[in-house]
Amino acid sequence: MRTVGRLGEAVKSSQPDCGTDSSAGTVLPMRGAANVTMADLARAAGVSMATASRALSDHPRVAPATRSRVQAVAADLGYVHNTVARTLRTNRSYTLGLVSDQIATTPYAGRIILGAQEAAAAQGWLLLLLNSGGDPELERREIQTLLQRQVDGLLYAAMYHQIVSPPPTLTQVPCVLLDARADDASLPSVVPDEVGGARAAVAELLRQGHRRIGFVTHGDDIPATHGRLQGYREALAEGGVTADPSLVAVGPSAPQGGYPAALSLLDRADRPTALFCFNDRMAMGAYQAAATLGLRVPEDVSVIGFDNQEAVADCMRPGLTTMALPHYEMGVWAVESVLAMIADPDAPVTHAVLPCPLVVRESVAPPSAAA
Repeated sequence: MRTVGRLGEAVKSSQPDCGTDSSAGTVLPMRGAANVTMADLARAAGVSMATASRALSDHPRVAPATRSRVQAVAADLGYVHNTVARTLRTNRSYTLGLVSDQIATTPYAGRIILGAQEAAAAQGWLLLLLNSGGDPELERREIQTLLQRQVDGLLYAAMYHQIVSPPPTLTQVPCVLLDARADDASLPSVVPDEVGGARAAVAELLRQGHRRIGFVTHGDDIPATHGRLQGYREALAEGGVTADPSLVAVGPSAPQGGYPAALSLLDRADRPTALFCFNDRMAMGAYQAAATLGLRVPEDVSVIGFDNQEAVADCMRPGLTTMALPHYEMGVWAVESVLAMIADPDAPVTHAVLPCPLVVRESVAPPSAAA
């Protein structure tokens, strides 16, 4: 604060502009001072300006203890990192764009966004999210907007595992497909292991002693449909069980589809003792079909789902054992991969298939003596 003396001269007030570290005799800027510089921060933290800058950017070459100390001192002094200067210095915006069809509006795939956001933040990057709602024209404008804002990389995400034809504009910056694969395999991609997940689900039923296992699925021509049917058949073969085509029932991918499909399998003299369902919503329909026939889950029929849609699986009684889609892990992988591409434009195109872990609840048990 400054006052004007009697001769019109500007003089300092009695309030000091700086604080003093009495232990070291070092004059430090006051907490919250608007003019705190990188040099002030470095001096207060006892490091070089280069180290202070790297610590604020979460650079891997800075020791964790040093990074924590610098960041704590920055918070105490009210230092604001000048990202504009950083951008001009490196010619990067340190920003990624995520364009999705419907992920932002569905409760089931939100962990993709969480994984991507946390992975980006851990490296000091910002993630911008845009949702097209499946509108191709809106998607085109959103990608163009992100490119105009000079994002350094893009994530192109689908709500479920799909084969897509990527818009040509995606190739203007490093780009990774998330829960999708390009029809020409030209872009890096990460998808769930549909075959392995189904194989693990049926293997769990076999481990419990089931030998007559039905599959409640749907007929959409998508990778998940084909992969999960393949995994079902492979697990039976590995368990020494001959697949019975009549135990595969098809319906729409919803409780309304799972109900009649499961009912057709359970309402027969040689009914299966367990059902593997394409997803948790179809498994909900299978529960309803069992109840209609007076069958108990899991005492009379075991049921296992896929996707681990917690709003469904956790709320069913008994809780639904299911296979979890690696949404969070896919988001992390996509960000780490696009950052690697930004750092090395000549990095090879990679395609990841991530495992689907088993989530055990109460819907699976050994077959009853009567069965």
